[in-house]
Amino acid sequence: MLTRLNDIIWFPEVNQATEEGILAFGGDLSVERLLLAYRSGIFPWFEADETILWWSPDPRFVLFPDRLKVSKSMKQVMRNKDYVVTVNQAFKAVITECSVIKRDGQAGTWITDNMIEAYTKLYELGYAKSVEVWHGDALVGGLYGVDLGNKVFCGESMFSKESNASKVGFISFIQNTDYKLIDCQVHTNHLESLGAEEISRNLFLEYL
Repeated sequence: MLTRLNDIIWFPEVNQATEEGILAFGGDLSVERLLLAYRSGIFPWFEADETILWWSPDPRFVLFPDRLKVSKSMKQVMRNKDYVVTVNQAFKAVITECSVIKRDGQAGTWITDNMIEAYTKLYELGYAKSVEVWHGDALVGGLYGVDLGNKVFCGESMFSKESNASKVGFISFIQNTDYKLIDCQVHTNHLESLGAEEISRNLFLEYL
């Protein structure tokens, strides 16, 4: 039975999550609750018309930076495309673009106005990062996530307005940072192609 959260900032033990990985519902998106969640291997993920759902899947989908796969064609894109990659130059723009980009198999967005406000607060406090990909003056791709200062980057979402733009940002970001683990949360073919893999939740918690 799922735990309903109230105003008290806490979470049940992650081993109480369902087979799908849902641990609890309710609560809020306050900075305090979000930080506790990420430090505990938990993240929020829900549709705009749903109550907040909190997840801690097992296995966990992650990328070890030293196992990053960059295809020959992707290396060529990074050499030939006139992209400039920056970090923390346009967080609000990146998360907003992630919220409106159309995705296959999704009717709407899970990045609600409340989510944008909550993660912008995390960014302002130094707990979130954005990566921007520019083509001239245009923001054509990017990603954002949570950084707790423990060498683990918890990726949240990415967007592309030009083919491969988000991959360029993701690859460049990983190659120029010293993270020991990138949390990708749940499986996607896109990230698997870049070298992401599944590990047990217990192993993931050890990295945290």
